[in-house]
Amino acid sequence: MTSAEFFPHRHLLGIAGLQPHEIMFLLDEAEQWVALNRQSSKHDDRLAGLTQINAFFENSTRTLLSFEIAGKRLGADVVNMHIAQSSVKKGETLIDTAITLNAMRPDVIVIRHGSSGAVALIADKVDCPVLNAGDGTHEHPTQGLLDALTIRRHKGRIAGLSVAICGDILHSRVARSNIILLTNLGAQVRVVGPPTLLPPALDALGVEAFTDMDAGIAGVDVVMMLRLQNERMDGAYVPSAREYHALWGLTRERLAGAAPDALVMHPGPMNRGVEIASDVADDVNRSVIAEQVEMGVAVRMACLDVLTRGRRGR
Repeated sequence: MTSAEFFPHRHLLGIAGLQPHEIMFLLDEAEQWVALNRQSSKHDDRLAGLTQINAFFENSTRTLLSFEIAGKRLGADVVNMHIAQSSVKKGETLIDTAITLNAMRPDVIVIRHGSSGAVALIADKVDCPVLNAGDGTHEHPTQGLLDALTIRRHKGRIAGLSVAICGDILHSRVARSNIILLTNLGAQVRVVGPPTLLPPALDALGVEAFTDMDAGIAGVDVVMMLRLQNERMDGAYVPSAREYHALWGLTRERLAGAAPDALVMHPGPMNRGVEIASDVADDVNRSVIAEQVEMGVAVRMACLDVLTRGRRGR
């Protein structure tokens, strides 16, 4: 089978809509790049001559840098669009921005935007593949993929595992992508957090909801903490940071209630002492937070490679 038959999608806008075998295909493709990235020479020329535009309408450190490194290691010409200096700040509409980007004839565009659905709107207006690097509270597909790859490399599987996603579920596109991906691959997913930060209709997503942290992580194989997204909150969703940490923060004592070999994950950036204690985040035996960053580069290399194969005649 050709790669187009394994992954027939033109864009990667979300995990929703992907079949389990398509998700597994992307994870398998990423494995070769994990190996390459651990070598002294980390370069491959398969995207040589192709132009990658990273258009980030929201601030980012990890995701932007990860996509830039991924593109450059594959040999692409990578251009970062700095929104603070762009015409968007002068009132240019999103559609006009899409038309402008398309006129430059890029071969792939990576987009992060603060509004849910904005990436899909741009994708509909351009002639090249589009990768969603996070849109509003909708999805962050490559984060879900890198989290799954990290889990699979440690546990050998996804199916049958128990995963607790904890914290600000309501505002988290990371939580949404992970819920869709992990449940599709057969994991049992729990969400844990304050009642004010748990979205309605969680039953429809096939997850079990907990407002008690100790009950929520009891016996789980993976504890995935989320950042409190204060910038998306327009009211008092939680008590003080100190109270939040006492009730829903991951401490060493609390982690003892999970499985003895439970992984600790966090998509970053971390609020140390709020959603996670420093001694847990830095525990080399349990925390895989740094490895998540490493897997992010490999996953993004795989996605860039797969989505541009049609343009390279492969």
